[in-house]
Amino acid sequence: MVKYLLIEDERFAYEEIKRMMQELRPDYYLAGWAESVEQAVLLLKQGGIDLMLVDIRLSDGLSFEIFEQAAVDTPVIFTTAYDEYAIKAFKVNSIDYLLKPIEENDLETALRKFERHDTLPGIAPELKQLELEFLTRNKKNRFLIQVGDTFQYAETMDTAFFYSEDKYVYLHLFSGKRYIVNYSLDQLENMLDRGVFFRVSRNCIANIKAVQRSARYFGSRLKLYLSPECPHEIIVSRNRAGDFLKWIDGLIK
Repeated sequence: MVKYLLIEDERFAYEEIKRMMQELRPDYYLAGWAESVEQAVLLLKQGGIDLMLVDIRLSDGLSFEIFEQAAVDTPVIFTTAYDEYAIKAFKVNSIDYLLKPIEENDLETALRKFERHDTLPGIAPELKQLELEFLTRNKKNRFLIQVGDTFQYAETMDTAFFYSEDKYVYLHLFSGKRYIVNYSLDQLENMLDRGVFFRVSRNCIANIKAVQRSARYFGSRLKLYLSPECPHEIIVSRNRAGDFLKWIDGLIK
């Protein structure tokens, strides 16, 4: 018998997921329900859990804190109304990532992945493919940003460029403000609309509206001028130059 936990702080969502689980897997046993990180950690310490269905935003914080406080190797199906945590979810024993409102077909697919996981020697390649499929299907339209102890968001289309510097990746708005984001530039390439954003250099992804002009540079490269100005010089490599000009011309979507 498969024993599972439901980690969900909204009563209605809990009842709905519980109902779907009873219909889809009547042989599964609901071993416990937690509404907070603290309650979830206590339940996990009892052991014997085969699967977790976990909402990301809980009453006392983000559910990722559970995995920081307890050694957990139990497969997880994440559920949430927000998509900005997808990448982090894939790093934590994730079988799938379901956006609310959850459809029964999506939950069924996730449960089948879990059941295949029980018989496979490893699921890392499958999760990498799942991550890629998610990013390809879901382009980011905003980013969570933290300012001191407060959380805000920035619209993707208000972003002039993303750039890396001193091991951090920054989101730089047209307003001139910049914020650290918890994504690599490689991840951002897949998350952004390529018709609007282009990886102009190893350490910069630019919005088409930020590109003021480009000029020929040594070695068949291009020098790029952005507005607002990027903190470091942007040189488009010879290998990227052809695709960059096609992008400017609207030939790359």
